[in-house]
Amino acid sequence: MIWKFIKEKQSWLLFILFLLALNLVVAALDDTIAFTSVLYTVFLSLLFCLLYLFWRYQKETAFYKTLTERDDNLDLSGIAVPESPFEEIVTESLRQQTLLLKEELLTNTVALEQEKDDLLSWIHEVKTPMTTLRLLIDRIDDKEMRGNLTYEWLRIHHLLDQQLHSKRLPFMQNDLYVEKVSLEDILYDEIRTLQTWCIQKGIGFEVELSETAVLTDSKWLAFIIRQLLTNAVKYSEKADIVITSSRKDEQIILQIRDFGIGMEKKDLPRIFDKGFTSTANHQNQHATGMGLYLAKKAADTLHITMEVDSLPQKGTAFTLTFPRKNDFVHLLSNASM
Repeated sequence: MIWKFIKEKQSWLLFILFLLALNLVVAALDDTIAFTSVLYTVFLSLLFCLLYLFWRYQKETAFYKTLTERDDNLDLSGIAVPESPFEEIVTESLRQQTLLLKEELLTNTVALEQEKDDLLSWIHEVKTPMTTLRLLIDRIDDKEMRGNLTYEWLRIHHLLDQQLHSKRLPFMQNDLYVEKVSLEDILYDEIRTLQTWCIQKGIGFEVELSETAVLTDSKWLAFIIRQLLTNAVKYSEKADIVITSSRKDEQIILQIRDFGIGMEKKDLPRIFDKGFTSTANHQNQHATGMGLYLAKKAADTLHITMEVDSLPQKGTAFTLTFPRKNDFVHLLSNASM
């Protein structure tokens, strides 16, 4: 800060030095003026100038230090009280800009909330014709056509489901209801939804659950499992998907393993990033890169540890480690806030 202050006062300092040097030059050229007296006066002037400069540095930089050290938000309470006309100009300008930004933020927040509510309402309205469409598809006698239409119906269904949960995710804490949830019920419901697609691709399920119940939110757990099963079916062909559960150190572990195309090792650190669709299958136009991202966000909120292990052409295993009972104290306290 001191070098910035000196740079700010550079022109004044140079002007003062010029005047002091001019006095010395005049004293040196004029024999009637005692040079030592002038030199003594210049020394005292320079000394008092430095003391004055130090005092002004302490006084003038106090205001600007509060500007540089304040948080980047719309709170101006941390700014020092202005003590000069220029500081008042800066403060008033910041105040006016802050008021404009607050008004714009409020307008944008209201518009965003309205857009979110409209979208959620639209998604719920679309669910009715989607249900009717599924019933009509099931009545088609042509198995091949029924399978193709069911696959396209599933794609629309999952895209709508992702959109719905992506809008709810920022407010997930307000929507949690932790209870004892049956893993079997959730898994079989999701498998039943994917049944037609699995038959079409020759995929079966091998479910072995030594632990059948967990403490969590059933709706969001179903969403997480839905994303993992959809991914497993999408990237597998004529192979079983193995689902197992176990207990380790008072924690329940659920694993979903497929034997599909797998993923490259370099992709694993990025698979939960928003919009990432892997480098090996970058040409896949159907991938949105949102499913695993949303699933990981939901799992983190539920204190569920999600890990992945994969090898190219060998398959992929997603492991969900549920928190201990004591960990739900934090989860429930956050949900009640």
